[in-house]
Amino acid sequence: MLSQYSNLILGAAFALATSLVMSFAAAATKYTAEFVSIEQIVLFQYLICTLIMLPWLARKGFKVLKTAKPGLHLARGLSGWLCFYTYYLALNEIPLGEAALLRNAAPLIVPLLVLVWLKDRMPLLNWLPVILGFIGIALVLKPQGNSFNPWHLVGVASAMLLAVSIVTTRELTLSEPTHCILFYYFSLSALFSLPLAVINWQPVDLISIPLILAISLSIWCIMWLYTQAYRYAKATVIAPISYFGVLFASLLGWLFWQQVPDMMSVIGAVLIIGGGIGSVWLGREKN
Repeated sequence: MLSQYSNLILGAAFALATSLVMSFAAAATKYTAEFVSIEQIVLFQYLICTLIMLPWLARKGFKVLKTAKPGLHLARGLSGWLCFYTYYLALNEIPLGEAALLRNAAPLIVPLLVLVWLKDRMPLLNWLPVILGFIGIALVLKPQGNSFNPWHLVGVASAMLLAVSIVTTRELTLSEPTHCILFYYFSLSALFSLPLAVINWQPVDLISIPLILAISLSIWCIMWLYTQAYRYAKATVIAPISYFGVLFASLLGWLFWQQVPDMMSVIGAVLIIGGGIGSVWLGREKN
């Protein structure tokens, strides 16, 4: 019993650390985008992560990259790259907390994706939190009264792409080694990023280099922390804690950019977070 309790505490701590690092990485990206194009940030992020994996590839040899699911790796790489790209675009144009909130709506979209792609049906009760969550998204899409900011839709697109990334990653982990999944993800994403980065290229000043390195290394840190969280705790524990990232991001948005959400956004946030947690909890047998 004590060991189980310790694992729960460790899992919760790793999940909280993941949210904290992710929030600071988002804030650093929003700040760095004032000096470097989003496309360059995304490219450098994936190039550095790919370079970090080269020693592993040198030790193991190219034979470790043999895969029976190239199409799934391609889908995972494309969706993961587009998820980060749209997320960075959104947080550069809308409040930090709202961008993080919309991206964290992914658990609401996963059931729809699983239904369409894997033909896996859910009980009717499980759709209730999904519906509530989508009502919350609708409220957040109009955070300034009657005005509509199309960049919020880019934030929703980030959540949809994250849901695709979650499902494809889950499918890959059933048969593919973790390092192989990561190498294909980072290298393919770097290739996808290259054309847009070249088109939007601008000189990189010295002050931006440490920030770009920090953003890139944070991806590795986030993945390690997240993996450790799932090692010690279940999704029903981790998912609610992950939403602390929205709180952290909102605080950073308030501290550095004086971004204060209005009541409609707060109500929408409550519905999205409640819907996301409820969706994970009701679907816990299939996690």
